[in-house]
Amino acid sequence: MKARCFGNKPGQDLYANYHDHEWGIPCHDDKHLFEMLILEGAQAGLSWETILKRREGYRRAFANFDVEIVARFSELDIERCIQDAGIIRNRLKITSARDNAKIFMQIQETFGSFNHYLWDFVDGTPIQNHWRTFKEVPVTTNISDQLSRDLKKRGMRFVGSTILYAYMQAVGLVNDHPMDCWRYNGI
Repeated sequence: MKARCFGNKPGQDLYANYHDHEWGIPCHDDKHLFEMLILEGAQAGLSWETILKRREGYRRAFANFDVEIVARFSELDIERCIQDAGIIRNRLKITSARDNAKIFMQIQETFGSFNHYLWDFVDGTPIQNHWRTFKEVPVTTNISDQLSRDLKKRGMRFVGSTILYAYMQAVGLVNDHPMDCWRYNGI
């Protein structure tokens, strides 16, 4: 059995699949970067497994994370999402997804892509950490603080430093797989 950051508990197949095939792998695709930004914001105060279980619901509710469609969500679209049991039905998180989509597009226009903007924070190269255990992994860093401040200055919400460090981990700006995890060298 593969050694994973979080162990190998029965019933965690969804989480194991995410860990093995997505978490920490460098992503340069704006659509996926937008998806993960929305999902990480939705996760605030909840477990990541809760969001993973609703990921398909989010894809359906948020037009498969088409940033242009989400940016145009009307109040009727917001109400539709609030009634959707397939996602976290929090009005602030849902409206922030729409508003953040607009800012995401502004960043794309300014920098050529959200990818260019985001990866500049790590000089285009993933940060490779060397943790012995997952307990050593921080919840924020100076870079997540800087990214959070910049996105908030641009008007984004649900982009605190803790959320953004989790985002950086998710999209591979940082490799926080501990050295005993099979993915440590496999990124």
